[in-house]
Amino acid sequence: MARGFEQNSTRVEALTAFGKTLARRSKSVCELCSAATSLHIYEVPPVDTPDVDKCLLICDTCQTQLDDPEHIDPNHWHGLNETIWSEVPAIQVVSWRLLQHLQSEGWAQDLLDQAYLDDPILAWAQQGAAHGTTGLKTFDSNGVELCEGDDVHLIKDLDVKGTSFTAKRGTLVKGIHLTDSPEYVEGRVNKVQIVLKTAFLKKAS
Repeated sequence: MARGFEQNSTRVEALTAFGKTLARRSKSVCELCSAATSLHIYEVPPVDTPDVDKCLLICDTCQTQLDDPEHIDPNHWHGLNETIWSEVPAIQVVSWRLLQHLQSEGWAQDLLDQAYLDDPILAWAQQGAAHGTTGLKTFDSNGVELCEGDDVHLIKDLDVKGTSFTAKRGTLVKGIHLTDSPEYVEGRVNKVQIVLKTAFLKKAS
């Protein structure tokens, strides 16, 4: 996501504009599990400028598991035996990363051994799911280090541009994503993916 709230509405508009293209490409089903409900746009990290070729249309279930890979349900991902062979690079990338995470499952390891990705796609896949590629550490308002997937609390009310709601002080944001800037992270509030300034966050204990 873009750096700072002032850029968030512009990014949301750009991503929204991709909706019809992604719906047409996916035939209005989740591009990872084929569910036909609760679909939304997911950017395949790392990504800076919005790019339809780095986006997927996925369901809430897939999004939840991508946000919290430590509690992933292997049974949900047997469809990877089809998606890993997709002609869409972004689908290949996410499928490969999921198979890497599921290597302890025999079927996943077998599929990973068979899979082939072109070199540029493999390089993208190997960058991993975390946004933090600069090597700079990210800290909350108290100087506590934040890591990919941490939960945080908001320490003040935040007006979220491009939406009709205010993110209230005390709100728990689960499974944050790091960005290329140590001053910002991404998180979902009211089912909307937004950019959060780390100065307004406190790591949940």
